[in-house]
Amino acid sequence: MTATHAPAGTVPPGPDTAVDMARMRADPLAFVTGMHRTYGDITSHVSEGERVYMLHRPDLVRHVLKDNTANYTKAGTPDDAMLRQLLGNGLLTSDGADWARQRKQCAPAFRRTAVTTFDGIITEETEALLERWRPALADGTALSLEHHLSSLTLAILTRAVLGVDTGAVGDGFGRAVDTVNQSMVQYVPTPDPDPQGTALRRRQYVQARLFLQLIARTVIASRRSAGGGQPPEQAAASLLDALIGRLDDEELRDQVLTLVMAGHETTAKTLTWTLYLLDRHPAEAERIRAEVDAVLGDRTPTAADLPGLVHCRRAVEEAMRLYPPAWLISRRAKGPDTIGGYDIPAGALVCISQWVLHRHPGYWDRPDAYVPDRFADADLPSHLYLPFGGGERICIGQHLALVEATLVLAVLMRAVRLELEPGFPVEPEALVTLRPKHGMRMTVRPR
Repeated sequence: MTATHAPAGTVPPGPDTAVDMARMRADPLAFVTGMHRTYGDITSHVSEGERVYMLHRPDLVRHVLKDNTANYTKAGTPDDAMLRQLLGNGLLTSDGADWARQRKQCAPAFRRTAVTTFDGIITEETEALLERWRPALADGTALSLEHHLSSLTLAILTRAVLGVDTGAVGDGFGRAVDTVNQSMVQYVPTPDPDPQGTALRRRQYVQARLFLQLIARTVIASRRSAGGGQPPEQAAASLLDALIGRLDDEELRDQVLTLVMAGHETTAKTLTWTLYLLDRHPAEAERIRAEVDAVLGDRTPTAADLPGLVHCRRAVEEAMRLYPPAWLISRRAKGPDTIGGYDIPAGALVCISQWVLHRHPGYWDRPDAYVPDRFADADLPSHLYLPFGGGERICIGQHLALVEATLVLAVLMRAVRLELEPGFPVEPEALVTLRPKHGMRMTVRPR
């Protein structure tokens, strides 16, 4: 991959001793940041008896995710171990021929042309959220913003993509997602320092998983009762209609749960971080309000307004840079490879952190600052900015996520101000997704 090659048997730089798993698990963001700052753009460390390789430069990342992607698999990775127990063999966890088939089945629902037709559902559900906020707007009660946004994005996803209205189930779904996110940690120290606490978390996880699976089955049953699975001329088309009849019940449940989890959780967290950052940067918030007033006036936005909502979109893109919904990608090498001059053996675990890439000082000016205008004329190196992953497995819902987040932001910023509750602690926590550790309590104020 490069003109130089390290001597045979040489491994990328890293700690001389095995990594303390408890410390890594306690603050994985500090760990990946420290590895890059201390050892450079390609590093390695020993974890639970195996050597792990980490890539912190876009050309190295591109090699794994795109140029030599056939040599790398999700099977047997920490990502796979965490997600498969919840999602089964859906689009996010499947590999090889299974993944290719599932991707082909789902792709039509997420094309740009299809996504723009969801604009009415997006704005209708957002206006309904504002209506539910009326009591809090009147009495100044702080809201758990992340749960409200999770309910919103769940409602949008299920209506737009699956053709089912989930109604009031959103709040319970959000709490269940919180529980499984807390439970599906990537690094488990051995021996377990808190076996009793682990047993309690496991029970909570099992209960939350059963609830999420129940929701998936309810969504499927609801669509079937409405005529889903019939030929297009006999029933309103949705992705779920296309899958019913092609998949058995277990496959259908796995796919629906995957689409619902991946399709609403990441967008909800993106909006949560965006609204937090805009509250912390009032000048940027005012630019968005001025743009919304100029483009929309008093009317509701549509997909046709997206080209004019440039500050809204940049605000979202910059939030995803600083707080990428997925903060780590892992792959297994099927066969030997050479990356950055180092030999990578077959079976090796190779990891990529969007958290590190998105704050790499060699590629970003003021990497820790919130500067939405950096996306005005961004000409970024391939595989530097990866909020949706990269290569052939790039997130199938990326177009929907950007359209949805931009329109939701425009509707909210036109109507209200969201202010962080005074003294409320905000700290990113790297679980399955990058979430605010303590939630995000914000007060709704009149515009």
